[in-house]
Amino acid sequence: MANPKSIILVDDHKIIRDGLKMYFTDNDDYVIEAEAENGVEALEILSKQTFDLVITDISMPEMDGITLAQEIKEKYPDQKVMALTMMGENQHIKHMLAAGVNGYILKNSDKSEIMTAIKTILNGENYYSGSVTKIIIDGIAGKKKPTQRLTLETPLTTREKEVLKLIVKEFSNKEIADQLFISVRTVDAHKRNLLEKTGCKNIAGLVVYALEHNIE
Repeated sequence: MANPKSIILVDDHKIIRDGLKMYFTDNDDYVIEAEAENGVEALEILSKQTFDLVITDISMPEMDGITLAQEIKEKYPDQKVMALTMMGENQHIKHMLAAGVNGYILKNSDKSEIMTAIKTILNGENYYSGSVTKIIIDGIAGKKKPTQRLTLETPLTTREKEVLKLIVKEFSNKEIADQLFISVRTVDAHKRNLLEKTGCKNIAGLVVYALEHNIE
């Protein structure tokens, strides 16, 4: 059997950490190797040990999850980070997406969705729960001007827009390839082009870009 993926839980409530750990008692694919009560503790642990995934809350004393995510992505760019929080407001979501998190899940999500999110992120994709995606869409839509529309000046090809629409729908690389009858390698190339053309740093940024430009 392959080595289980290592996870660090960052949450200031022990009862939450204990509850999450119960999800992994009968799962050999993942192991909770460390816990922290805030971002300061988490960074101290991360300076001494590597993990496949950081799962963090947002509202915490000393250093919150947004600052933690920013620090992690600056110091360890390849580190995967998933937000697991009760903070469902648009401003928190956008701050975490801007920080580069690989997933954003609300704590009221059921166990199956949380485990799906973890698996998806560790497989190299991003994951945002349906309720979070709706909040992003509603929040951006509420700020749009009625006349705002995609223009011919948008520097994206038709195919790139097709790929971007499927990214917003949380399709995996393989699902995008199957949907558009192209190879996974071609999907990767389109994603790189999208990041370069839009100036986004990650897939989360592309999602925000797409929603702001009515590419959905």
